[in-house]
Amino acid sequence: MASRREFFRSIVRPVTGEKEERPLRVRPPYTVKESLFQSECPQCESKACAAACDEAIIVIAADGTPILNFTQSGCTFCEDCAQTCEAGVLDLERGSKSINALFVISKEGCMAHHGTICFACKEPCLEEAILFRGLFDPVIDPDRCTGCGMCLSRCPTQAISYRTLESVEA
Repeated sequence: MASRREFFRSIVRPVTGEKEERPLRVRPPYTVKESLFQSECPQCESKACAAACDEAIIVIAADGTPILNFTQSGCTFCEDCAQTCEAGVLDLERGSKSINALFVISKEGCMAHHGTICFACKEPCLEEAILFRGLFDPVIDPDRCTGCGMCLSRCPTQAISYRTLESVEA
């Protein structure tokens, strides 16, 4: 049941022209347009993109759209999700080749920043986006990072986090 505040906001929005904001979600690679997720994915019965993901990081959100969950693994960019997408929401030719997430390493939580030798995040990074400026100072190069999320589940102290970016319209 909606709260009183939510009820009154729903009445006021049309009058004030206040736009309802949707939360940003991390989408699979090869995204064509964010708007297609809302128009096409809820009607998709097969949810083939999620079924095709060998890493099992594509999950279907409550609104029926695919999002990425990096808690167990990351994206290998295998292209299977886009190849099975019948609606064209994910497309190898027209879609963005990156994931709409920006990863950062927390100096407070990172073992290396506290003097312990640790390369757990660097080893799975195929793009070599995790740079060590000295033995105890890892950083993620945003120009090299594809947003695959492989580093996130590998960090023993969960010192890596990400910020969801607006999807780039291809």
